Amino acid sequence: MTTATFRQNTTFPTPNGQGHGYLAVPESGRGPGVLVIQEWWGLTDQIAGVVDRLAAEGFVTLAPDLFGGRVTHNAADGAKWMRELPIERGVAQLSSAVDYLLSHDTVTSEALGAVGFCMGGGFVVALAAAVGDKIAAAVPYYGANTGDNADFSSLRAAIQGHFGAYDTAVTPEHARHMVTSVRDHSDAAVELHFYPAGHAFANEENHSGNYDKTQADLAWERTLEFLRESLH
Repeated sequence: MTTATFRQNTTFPTPNGQGHGYLAVPESGRGPGVLVIQEWWGLTDQIAGVVDRLAAEGFVTLAPDLFGGRVTHNAADGAKWMRELPIERGVAQLSSAVDYLLSHDTVTSEALGAVGFCMGGGFVVALAAAVGDKIAAAVPYYGANTGDNADFSSLRAAIQGHFGAYDTAVTPEHARHMVTSVRDHSDAAVELHFYPAGHAFANEENHSGNYDKTQADLAWERTLEFLRESLH
């Protein structure tokens, strides 16, 4: 385990004190706002790279640090930290980040996009439901909130999901179950894309051994198009 405080370049108030995150602004100095939600590894170089790539595409992008500077390459650590972060507490932290980003001088959109990976993919739709029309586009990558008590009645965001057809951790069945739950409780538009790949196929650090550049690039292009269409 190492610390990643060098990736914390901004702070914002949360219900539990001060939150930290990594913020990147486009060269233009302004743009629509996007939140990036980390995997269970923490606010890693890879997640910061996603933030930088979105900023290069014109989005003001923030990745909140949900683990307080802790990062790991050990799955047992990541699983433990994820268990220690109940979805309600994580969503409360992320909701504070949403308010911070929406109020940022550089953000031009009336609502945000939110892109989450694995653990973050599970958070992203729950967050969109919690904050209603503050998020216009929710993009879960191989993460699905399928809890029996999930409440999607306040969901207003359009959803574009990216999942591995061969994923044994977050299976296509998990993804489809989430869609059923969403459609049972809201009118949100939902589209899913399945790729001939396993779990975490878009993470180039390749902890799972499933990174697939071809599929990752395709998912990324679809994500960018979806964000551009959704954020105004």
